[in-house]
Amino acid sequence: MDKSWKGSNRCAHAQYDKQVGSHHDSSVDTPSDLSNSTVEIRFEQNHPYPDMKTLGICRPASLHIGLQVFSMYQIVPGAPGEQQVTDGARGSPRKKKLGHEGRPMVMSGLLGCVLVLAAVIAWCYYSVSLRKAQLLKTESLDLKKDGYIIRNHAGAIIFSMTFRSGTLDLDSCTKDGNILSCTRSDSGKLNFFIETVQEKDTVMCYRIRWEELQSVLSVEHVMAYNDSHWYGGAETATQYWPIRIQREEEPRPFITSDVYSNRNAFGGILERYWLSSNATAIKINDSVPFHLGWSQKNRTLRFEARYQGSPFRPPTGQQDFPELSYRVCVGLDVTSIHKYMVRRYFQKPVKVPSPEVFKKPVWSTWALHKTAVTQEKLLSFASDITKHGFTCSHLELDDRYTSDYGEFDFDPQKFPNASGMFEKLRKDGFQVTLWTHPFINYDSINFGVAMEKGLFVREPSGELPALVRWWNGIGGILDFTNPEARKWFLSHLRMLKSRYNVTSFKFDAGETSYLPRQFSTLVPLSDPSTFTRRYTEMAIPFNSHAELRVGYQSQNVSCFFRIIDRDSVWGYELGLKSIIPTVLTISILGYQFVLPDMIGGNAYPNRTAGRINETGGLPDRELYIRWLELSAFLPAMQFSIPPWAL
Repeated sequence: MDKSWKGSNRCAHAQYDKQVGSHHDSSVDTPSDLSNSTVEIRFEQNHPYPDMKTLGICRPASLHIGLQVFSMYQIVPGAPGEQQVTDGARGSPRKKKLGHEGRPMVMSGLLGCVLVLAAVIAWCYYSVSLRKAQLLKTESLDLKKDGYIIRNHAGAIIFSMTFRSGTLDLDSCTKDGNILSCTRSDSGKLNFFIETVQEKDTVMCYRIRWEELQSVLSVEHVMAYNDSHWYGGAETATQYWPIRIQREEEPRPFITSDVYSNRNAFGGILERYWLSSNATAIKINDSVPFHLGWSQKNRTLRFEARYQGSPFRPPTGQQDFPELSYRVCVGLDVTSIHKYMVRRYFQKPVKVPSPEVFKKPVWSTWALHKTAVTQEKLLSFASDITKHGFTCSHLELDDRYTSDYGEFDFDPQKFPNASGMFEKLRKDGFQVTLWTHPFINYDSINFGVAMEKGLFVREPSGELPALVRWWNGIGGILDFTNPEARKWFLSHLRMLKSRYNVTSFKFDAGETSYLPRQFSTLVPLSDPSTFTRRYTEMAIPFNSHAELRVGYQSQNVSCFFRIIDRDSVWGYELGLKSIIPTVLTISILGYQFVLPDMIGGNAYPNRTAGRINETGGLPDRELYIRWLELSAFLPAMQFSIPPWAL
């Protein structure tokens, strides 16, 4: 070894011993104590190049720090007899390999780390889920990808809706104030939002809108019954209270129809409104091409928006992208929520019908004489009413008093002296109303007049009148969106009123089921039932004793709305048992003045309870008496077959 290296090494050891000894004397040098020292330590390091030696120089300050670190550790000697394994003669001892006893401790440590990491990840996911749950909740409504639920104050589910036409991408949902919106579903882009509206302290409403931004067949939401009773919707042939779901029914257009002719259709009086015993209500928006179906198995109502294959048309200039929008409202009780919905969505009558209609019965010629009515029979009928001591609010001359359907004057063969007949009836204290309708048959002299003036509903091309079939033949139907058609129709009614001193009119038909499947009107109709509303407006000038059998958004028309014709049977299908459910349903829909049909029904031979030879073409006596008793509790009474005939 080089002498210079050995000398330097001894010098370094001497300095080291001095420093260590001072530490044992509890005297710790500070950097200032060593600031004047000039000790250098030279040492030999292993180097990849054996001929080269590297010199390390330790400055006094660095040496001081190293000594402090060194003093923190102790060298533990090996146990007696234990051999120290070193790396060569001068090498440091090798680390002893971990024994089998230490491995479980290491594994436990690793497992603990994994568990801690899993807990952290779970907490992160929980935090994200909690934030998303708060995002997808608005008041008492919880939104999910496939629907939503609404709870009451006690936390019970009172309303649930399922999205049948698609599922929402919840990652596309955002919340801004009282509006929760989403922009994507599994089928692509859409416009979906739920807006919370509270216009009254006791009522909370949710506006829901699902609008597709591409051409798809339909949008469908399915409402569950949730063990509640539902009311409203429409007049139907088989009527129950509350609504009773029967069979499976695919969604079909929710438009006014003649349920006497088509027993499976929706009736002539309907509204897009339903009320639940859970104090919830739903109102479908007017802009929706609305179809309604149901499932007895699943106890659900199916709400569908669809243009394809339906009588609905998108507004002019808009694409046929379906949109399902509605409002769900929740209240404290059924009464409060119904009052709120009626005030919010239904117009009020501007007048009240004549008090005479409430106090005295209406007498009609229909069930007694059908179309065989004549001047002689009408005068005899009036005489019998007086002779048997009955009162009369008005006497209704029903079908058929004209030569052809579409004319507005009396058939001279059946009514040879119409003016004299009306004069006698007026002297006897009778007010008379006449039956009317919106049809003009092709064999009527007025058909050519109306066609020349362009008063008919037309074919889609708009060039030719659309011929329709109704229960009295084939003809055209007046377009009541056309001001000229309205004016022409009203002028003829006013002529009858002034010429014969007619009190009012019975407005029959008016359902959209009598429109052609493809048609055009002067004012385009996105919703065909708007035609019904325009027809009901024809009764406004004659409201005191007027009678309608159709209604759609017509609550402001201040006249009586008659339920559809009844058969002389006991059951729920247009029979005695259906009267109370029908009257209550129409009332729920906002129509306050309801006229039950004729007491005892129409007495058609093939639709009358009992054997024909026993009843003689009249209703069963027991049925008639029960019908009469029931009618006494309703807003008005209407006779045709008189009590003295049984």
